[in-house]
Amino acid sequence: MCRCMYFKMYSLRRRHNIKTKSAGLILPLFFVFFFALFSTGCDAMPSGGHLSDTRLLLDTYCTIVIHGEADQELIDKAFDLCEELEGLLSITIEGSDVWRINNSGGEPVTVDPRTMEVIRAGLEFSELTNGLFDITVGRLSRLWDFSGVKNVPAESEIESALATIDYRQVIIDGETVQLLDPETWIDLGAIAKGHIAYEVAKFLAANGVSGALVDLGGDVVTVGDRHDGSPWRIALRKPFGETNDWLGIIEVSWACVLSSGIYERQFEQDGVQYHHILDTSTGLPVISDVVSATFITRTAIIGEGFSTIAILVGSERAKELFEHIPGFIGAVLVLDNGEILMFGDVEFIDSGQDR
Repeated sequence: MCRCMYFKMYSLRRRHNIKTKSAGLILPLFFVFFFALFSTGCDAMPSGGHLSDTRLLLDTYCTIVIHGEADQELIDKAFDLCEELEGLLSITIEGSDVWRINNSGGEPVTVDPRTMEVIRAGLEFSELTNGLFDITVGRLSRLWDFSGVKNVPAESEIESALATIDYRQVIIDGETVQLLDPETWIDLGAIAKGHIAYEVAKFLAANGVSGALVDLGGDVVTVGDRHDGSPWRIALRKPFGETNDWLGIIEVSWACVLSSGIYERQFEQDGVQYHHILDTSTGLPVISDVVSATFITRTAIIGEGFSTIAILVGSERAKELFEHIPGFIGAVLVLDNGEILMFGDVEFIDSGQDR
Protein backbone atom coordinates (compact mmCIF):
# COMPACT_ATOMS: atom_id res chain seq x y z
CA MET A 1 0.00 0.00 0.00
CA CYS A 2 1.46 3.35 -1.00
CA ARG A 3 2.19 6.23 1.32
CA CYS A 4 -0.38 8.31 -0.54
CA MET A 5 -3.13 5.98 0.70
CA TYR A 6 -1.90 6.28 4.26
CA PHE A 7 -1.90 10.06 4.01
CA LYS A 8 -5.46 10.10 2.71
CA MET A 9 -6.62 7.79 5.48
CA TYR A 10 -4.85 9.99 8.03
CA SER A 11 -6.62 13.04 6.62
CA LEU A 12 -9.93 11.19 6.80
CA ARG A 13 -9.30 10.35 10.45
CA ARG A 14 -8.49 13.95 11.30
CA ARG A 15 -11.49 15.28 9.40
CA HIS A 16 -14.11 13.04 10.97
CA ASN A 17 -12.44 12.36 14.34
CA ILE A 18 -14.03 8.94 14.63
CA LYS A 19 -14.32 8.03 18.29
CA THR A 20 -15.86 5.27 20.33
CA LYS A 21 -15.88 4.21 23.94
CA SER A 22 -14.67 0.78 22.89
CA ALA A 23 -13.12 -1.23 20.11
CA GLY A 24 -14.42 -3.91 17.80
CA LEU A 25 -13.54 -6.06 14.84
CA ILE A 26 -14.64 -9.11 12.98
CA LEU A 27 -13.53 -12.68 12.69
CA PRO A 28 -11.99 -13.84 9.41
CA LEU A 29 -14.34 -13.06 6.53
CA PHE A 30 -14.10 -16.47 4.87
CA PHE A 31 -17.66 -16.65 3.55
CA VAL A 32 -19.65 -15.78 0.43
CA PHE A 33 -21.80 -12.65 0.23
CA PHE A 34 -22.23 -12.54 -3.51
CA PHE A 35 -21.37 -14.57 -6.56
CA ALA A 36 -20.08 -13.73 -10.04
CA LEU A 37 -22.32 -14.30 -13.04
CA PHE A 38 -20.39 -15.72 -15.95
CA SER A 39 -21.45 -15.98 -19.55
CA THR A 40 -19.93 -19.48 -19.78
CA GLY A 41 -19.41 -22.42 -17.46
CA CYS A 42 -16.48 -23.12 -15.12
CA ASP A 43 -14.90 -26.14 -16.71
CA ALA A 44 -11.18 -25.47 -16.25
CA MET A 45 -10.70 -25.80 -20.01
CA PRO A 46 -10.61 -23.30 -22.89
CA SER A 47 -13.99 -22.63 -24.50
CA GLY A 48 -14.57 -19.59 -26.67
CA GLY A 49 -11.70 -17.64 -25.16
CA HIS A 50 -12.68 -18.59 -21.64
CA LEU A 51 -10.78 -20.53 -18.98
CA SER A 52 -11.79 -21.06 -15.37
CA ASP A 53 -11.11 -23.23 -12.36
CA THR A 54 -12.54 -23.57 -8.84
CA ARG A 55 -10.69 -24.92 -5.82
CA LEU A 56 -11.19 -25.19 -2.09
CA LEU A 57 -8.76 -22.72 -0.49
CA LEU A 58 -8.91 -20.21 2.36
CA ASP A 59 -11.69 -22.30 3.92
CA THR A 60 -13.97 -21.47 0.99
CA TYR A 61 -14.51 -22.11 -2.72
CA CYS A 62 -12.26 -19.91 -4.86
CA THR A 63 -12.80 -19.33 -8.58
CA ILE A 64 -10.51 -17.73 -11.15
CA VAL A 65 -11.91 -16.91 -14.60
CA ILE A 66 -9.78 -15.69 -17.49
CA HIS A 67 -11.18 -14.31 -20.75
CA GLY A 68 -8.75 -14.17 -23.65
CA GLU A 69 -5.44 -15.92 -24.16
CA ALA A 70 -4.42 -18.06 -21.15
CA ASP A 71 -3.46 -21.57 -20.22
CA GLN A 72 -3.99 -23.87 -17.25
CA GLU A 73 -0.43 -23.31 -16.06
CA LEU A 74 -1.17 -19.62 -15.44
CA ILE A 75 -4.27 -20.44 -13.39
CA ASP A 76 -2.27 -23.02 -11.44
CA LYS A 77 0.31 -20.36 -10.61
CA ALA A 78 -2.47 -17.98 -9.54
CA PHE A 79 -3.84 -20.55 -7.10
CA ASP A 80 -0.30 -21.22 -5.88
CA LEU A 81 -0.06 -17.51 -5.06
CA CYS A 82 -3.31 -17.76 -3.07
CA GLU A 83 -1.82 -20.56 -0.98
CA GLU A 84 1.47 -18.75 -0.57
CA LEU A 85 -0.19 -15.60 0.75
CA GLU A 86 -2.52 -17.58 3.00
CA GLY A 87 0.61 -19.21 4.39
CA LEU A 88 1.85 -15.77 5.42
CA LEU A 89 -1.35 -14.14 6.69
CA SER A 90 -3.33 -16.93 8.37
CA ILE A 91 -3.76 -16.88 12.14
CA THR A 92 -4.22 -20.66 12.24
CA ILE A 93 -1.49 -22.01 9.96
CA GLU A 94 1.51 -22.91 12.09
CA GLY A 95 4.62 -21.14 10.87
CA SER A 96 2.80 -18.30 9.10
CA ASP A 97 4.07 -14.78 9.72
CA VAL A 98 0.99 -14.01 11.82
CA TRP A 99 1.36 -17.26 13.77
CA ARG A 100 5.02 -16.50 14.48
CA ILE A 101 4.19 -12.98 15.69
CA ASN A 102 1.46 -14.29 17.98
CA ASN A 103 3.71 -16.99 19.40
CA SER A 104 6.87 -14.91 19.76
CA GLY A 105 6.46 -14.17 23.47
CA GLY A 106 6.67 -10.46 22.73
CA GLU A 107 9.94 -10.67 20.79
CA PRO A 108 10.41 -8.88 17.42
CA VAL A 109 9.68 -11.07 14.40
CA THR A 110 10.99 -10.50 10.88
CA VAL A 111 8.14 -10.84 8.38
CA ASP A 112 7.64 -10.91 4.64
CA PRO A 113 7.13 -7.44 3.07
CA ARG A 114 3.70 -8.57 1.86
CA THR A 115 2.68 -9.39 5.42
CA MET A 116 3.99 -6.03 6.57
CA GLU A 117 1.85 -4.29 3.96
CA VAL A 118 -1.34 -5.86 5.32
CA ILE A 119 -0.38 -5.21 8.95
CA ARG A 120 0.31 -1.54 8.18
CA ALA A 121 -3.07 -1.24 6.48
CA GLY A 122 -4.78 -2.92 9.43
CA LEU A 123 -3.10 -0.52 11.83
CA GLU A 124 -4.27 2.41 9.69
CA PHE A 125 -7.87 1.18 9.98
CA SER A 126 -7.38 0.64 13.70
CA GLU A 127 -6.03 4.14 14.21
CA LEU A 128 -8.55 5.68 11.84
CA THR A 129 -11.41 4.34 13.95
CA ASN A 130 -9.70 4.85 17.31
CA GLY A 131 -9.80 1.09 17.87
CA LEU A 132 -13.33 0.42 16.66
CA PHE A 133 -11.59 -1.75 14.06
CA ASP A 134 -8.66 -3.47 15.76
CA ILE A 135 -6.33 -6.09 14.29
CA THR A 136 -5.29 -7.31 17.76
CA VAL A 137 -8.65 -9.02 18.21
CA GLY A 138 -7.06 -12.45 17.74
CA ARG A 139 -7.65 -13.85 21.22
CA LEU A 140 -11.32 -12.87 21.07
CA SER A 141 -11.89 -14.05 17.50
CA ARG A 142 -10.34 -17.44 18.19
CA LEU A 143 -12.35 -17.72 21.40
CA TRP A 144 -15.62 -17.52 19.46
CA ASP A 145 -14.39 -19.70 16.58
CA PHE A 146 -17.50 -19.62 14.37
CA SER A 147 -15.98 -22.26 12.10
CA GLY A 148 -15.65 -24.80 14.91
CA VAL A 149 -17.78 -25.58 17.96
CA LYS A 150 -20.39 -22.83 18.06
CA ASN A 151 -20.95 -21.83 21.68
CA VAL A 152 -21.04 -18.50 23.49
CA PRO A 153 -17.76 -18.28 25.43
CA ALA A 154 -17.80 -17.98 29.20
CA GLU A 155 -17.86 -14.43 30.56
CA SER A 156 -14.51 -14.92 32.27
CA GLU A 157 -12.92 -16.06 28.98
CA ILE A 158 -14.31 -13.03 27.16
CA GLU A 159 -12.98 -10.67 29.82
CA SER A 160 -9.52 -12.21 29.56
CA ALA A 161 -9.53 -11.87 25.78
CA LEU A 162 -10.72 -8.25 25.91
CA ALA A 163 -7.75 -7.33 28.09
CA THR A 164 -5.34 -8.26 25.25
CA ILE A 165 -6.91 -6.06 22.55
CA ASP A 166 -5.03 -2.83 21.81
CA TYR A 167 -3.56 -2.06 18.39
CA ARG A 168 -1.05 0.24 20.08
CA GLN A 169 0.70 -2.91 21.33
CA VAL A 170 1.92 -3.50 17.76
CA ILE A 171 5.36 -2.03 17.11
CA ILE A 172 6.87 -1.98 13.62
CA ASP A 173 10.60 -1.44 13.30
CA GLY A 174 12.01 -1.91 9.83
CA GLU A 175 11.19 -5.48 8.78
CA THR A 176 10.11 -6.62 12.24
CA VAL A 177 6.82 -6.68 14.10
CA GLN A 178 6.65 -6.85 17.89
CA LEU A 179 3.74 -7.22 20.31
CA LEU A 180 4.46 -5.36 23.53
CA ASP A 181 1.91 -7.52 25.34
CA PRO A 182 2.96 -11.16 24.82
CA GLU A 183 -0.67 -12.23 25.31
CA THR A 184 -1.91 -10.13 22.38
CA TRP A 185 -2.73 -11.84 19.09
CA ILE A 186 -3.03 -10.29 15.65
CA ASP A 187 -5.84 -11.44 13.34
CA LEU A 188 -5.76 -10.12 9.76
CA GLY A 189 -8.80 -12.09 8.62
CA ALA A 190 -10.90 -8.95 8.26
CA ILE A 191 -8.79 -7.69 5.37
CA ALA A 192 -6.59 -10.57 4.20
CA LYS A 193 -8.83 -12.46 1.78
CA GLY A 194 -9.78 -9.48 -0.34
CA HIS A 195 -6.16 -8.42 -0.43
CA ILE A 196 -5.14 -11.88 -1.63
CA ALA A 197 -7.73 -11.65 -4.41
CA TYR A 198 -6.28 -8.27 -5.37
CA GLU A 199 -2.73 -9.61 -5.48
CA VAL A 200 -3.83 -12.54 -7.65
CA ALA A 201 -5.57 -10.15 -10.05
CA LYS A 202 -2.40 -8.05 -10.23
CA PHE A 203 -0.41 -11.20 -10.97
CA LEU A 204 -2.71 -12.11 -13.85
CA ALA A 205 -2.59 -8.60 -15.31
CA ALA A 206 1.21 -8.59 -15.07
CA ASN A 207 1.24 -11.81 -17.08
CA GLY A 208 -0.67 -10.35 -19.99
CA VAL A 209 -4.25 -11.17 -19.01
CA SER A 210 -6.61 -8.46 -20.24
CA GLY A 211 -9.81 -9.85 -18.76
CA ALA A 212 -10.18 -11.85 -15.55
CA LEU A 213 -12.28 -12.30 -12.46
CA VAL A 214 -10.91 -13.55 -9.14
CA ASP A 215 -13.59 -14.67 -6.68
CA LEU A 216 -12.21 -15.86 -3.35
CA GLY A 217 -15.32 -16.95 -1.53
CA GLY A 218 -17.22 -13.79 -2.47
CA ASP A 219 -14.38 -11.28 -2.39
CA VAL A 220 -14.26 -10.33 -6.06
CA VAL A 221 -11.58 -8.46 -8.01
CA THR A 222 -11.87 -7.93 -11.77
CA VAL A 223 -9.26 -7.25 -14.43
CA GLY A 224 -10.50 -5.39 -17.51
CA ASP A 225 -13.65 -6.67 -19.20
CA ARG A 226 -15.07 -9.94 -20.47
CA HIS A 227 -13.96 -11.32 -23.84
CA ASP A 228 -16.85 -9.57 -25.65
CA GLY A 229 -15.90 -6.18 -24.20
CA SER A 230 -18.78 -6.06 -21.74
CA PRO A 231 -18.29 -5.41 -18.00
CA TRP A 232 -18.24 -8.22 -15.48
CA ARG A 233 -21.61 -8.88 -13.85
CA ILE A 234 -21.75 -9.59 -10.14
CA ALA A 235 -24.87 -10.43 -8.15
CA LEU A 236 -24.99 -9.14 -4.58
CA ARG A 237 -26.48 -11.74 -2.30
CA LYS A 238 -29.59 -10.96 -0.29
CA PRO A 239 -28.95 -11.08 3.48
CA PHE A 240 -30.57 -14.07 5.19
CA GLY A 241 -31.84 -15.30 1.80
CA GLU A 242 -31.12 -18.52 -0.02
CA THR A 243 -27.87 -18.94 -1.95
CA ASN A 244 -29.51 -17.86 -5.21
CA ASP A 245 -31.40 -14.90 -3.74
CA TRP A 246 -29.81 -11.60 -4.68
CA LEU A 247 -30.41 -7.91 -4.14
CA GLY A 248 -29.41 -7.02 -7.66
CA ILE A 249 -26.72 -7.32 -10.30
CA ILE A 250 -24.01 -4.71 -10.79
CA GLU A 251 -21.52 -4.27 -13.63
CA VAL A 252 -17.84 -3.49 -13.00
CA SER A 253 -14.53 -3.24 -14.84
CA TRP A 254 -11.13 -2.96 -13.15
CA ALA A 255 -12.74 -2.91 -9.72
CA CYS A 256 -12.92 -4.70 -6.37
CA VAL A 257 -16.27 -5.74 -4.90
CA LEU A 258 -16.00 -6.55 -1.19
CA SER A 259 -18.76 -7.33 1.29
CA SER A 260 -19.24 -7.83 5.00
CA GLY A 261 -22.42 -9.02 6.68
CA ILE A 262 -23.81 -10.53 9.84
CA TYR A 263 -25.81 -13.37 8.30
CA GLU A 264 -23.31 -15.95 7.04
CA ARG A 265 -21.20 -16.85 10.06
CA GLN A 266 -23.68 -17.07 12.90
CA PHE A 267 -25.42 -19.47 15.23
CA GLU A 268 -28.37 -19.51 17.61
CA GLN A 269 -28.12 -20.36 21.30
CA ASP A 270 -30.99 -20.15 23.79
CA GLY A 271 -33.07 -18.28 21.24
CA VAL A 272 -30.42 -15.61 20.58
CA GLN A 273 -28.61 -15.15 17.25
CA TYR A 274 -24.86 -14.53 17.47
CA HIS A 275 -22.85 -13.31 14.47
CA HIS A 276 -19.13 -12.96 13.86
CA ILE A 277 -18.74 -9.16 13.83
CA LEU A 278 -17.60 -8.43 17.35
CA ASP A 279 -17.67 -5.39 19.63
CA THR A 280 -14.65 -5.49 21.89
CA SER A 281 -16.26 -3.34 24.56
CA THR A 282 -18.41 -6.36 25.36
CA GLY A 283 -16.75 -9.20 23.45
CA LEU A 284 -20.16 -9.90 21.92
CA PRO A 285 -21.55 -9.35 18.39
CA VAL A 286 -21.85 -5.66 17.57
CA ILE A 287 -25.33 -4.11 17.47
CA SER A 288 -25.82 -2.06 14.29
CA ASP A 289 -28.56 -1.09 11.85
CA VAL A 290 -26.38 -2.34 8.95
CA VAL A 291 -26.71 -6.07 8.27
CA SER A 292 -24.53 -6.08 5.14
CA ALA A 293 -22.24 -3.63 3.39
CA THR A 294 -20.76 -3.97 -0.09
CA PHE A 295 -18.05 -1.60 -1.28
CA ILE A 296 -16.83 -1.16 -4.84
CA THR A 297 -13.32 0.30 -4.79
CA ARG A 298 -10.11 0.41 -6.81
CA THR A 299 -8.10 -1.30 -4.05
CA ALA A 300 -9.44 -4.39 -2.31
CA ILE A 301 -7.99 -3.80 1.14
CA ILE A 302 -9.75 -0.41 1.27
CA GLY A 303 -13.12 -1.87 0.31
CA GLU A 304 -12.84 -4.80 2.68
CA GLY A 305 -11.81 -2.63 5.61
CA PHE A 306 -14.57 -0.09 5.11
CA SER A 307 -17.25 -2.73 4.53
CA THR A 308 -16.52 -3.91 8.06
CA ILE A 309 -16.32 -0.40 9.45
CA ALA A 310 -19.73 0.43 7.97
CA ILE A 311 -21.33 -2.33 10.04
CA LEU A 312 -19.42 -1.33 13.14
CA VAL A 313 -20.36 2.37 13.00
CA GLY A 314 -23.87 2.08 11.53
CA SER A 315 -25.41 3.69 8.45
CA GLU A 316 -25.48 7.34 9.54
CA ARG A 317 -21.80 7.53 10.44
CA ALA A 318 -20.80 5.33 7.51
CA LYS A 319 -22.35 7.75 5.02
CA GLU A 320 -20.07 10.51 6.26
CA LEU A 321 -17.01 8.55 5.13
CA PHE A 322 -17.86 7.49 1.60
CA GLU A 323 -16.77 10.51 -0.42
CA HIS A 324 -13.39 10.57 1.33
CA ILE A 325 -12.45 6.90 0.88
CA PRO A 326 -9.44 6.53 -1.48
CA GLY A 327 -10.50 4.84 -4.72
CA PHE A 328 -14.18 4.77 -3.74
CA ILE A 329 -16.58 3.85 -6.57
CA GLY A 330 -19.80 2.95 -4.78
CA ALA A 331 -21.43 1.21 -1.83
CA VAL A 332 -24.59 -0.75 -1.08
CA LEU A 333 -25.83 -1.00 2.50
CA VAL A 334 -28.69 -3.22 3.62
CA LEU A 335 -30.33 -2.15 6.88
CA ASP A 336 -32.01 -4.28 9.49
CA ASN A 337 -35.42 -2.97 8.37
CA GLY A 338 -34.79 -4.23 4.82
CA GLU A 339 -34.02 -0.82 3.35
CA ILE A 340 -31.31 -0.71 0.67
CA LEU A 341 -29.05 2.35 0.54
CA MET A 342 -26.87 2.97 -2.53
CA PHE A 343 -24.06 5.49 -2.82
CA GLY A 344 -21.64 6.61 -5.49
CA ASP A 345 -21.44 5.22 -9.01
CA VAL A 346 -23.33 1.98 -8.55
CA GLU A 347 -26.72 0.77 -9.76
CA PHE A 348 -28.55 -2.51 -10.23
CA ILE A 349 -29.02 -3.57 -13.84
CA ASP A 350 -31.36 -6.30 -12.59
CA SER A 351 -33.00 -6.18 -9.18
CA GLY A 352 -33.59 -9.38 -7.26
CA GLN A 353 -36.31 -7.50 -5.38
CA ASP A 354 -38.51 -7.79 -8.45
CA ARG A 355 -38.35 -11.57 -8.53
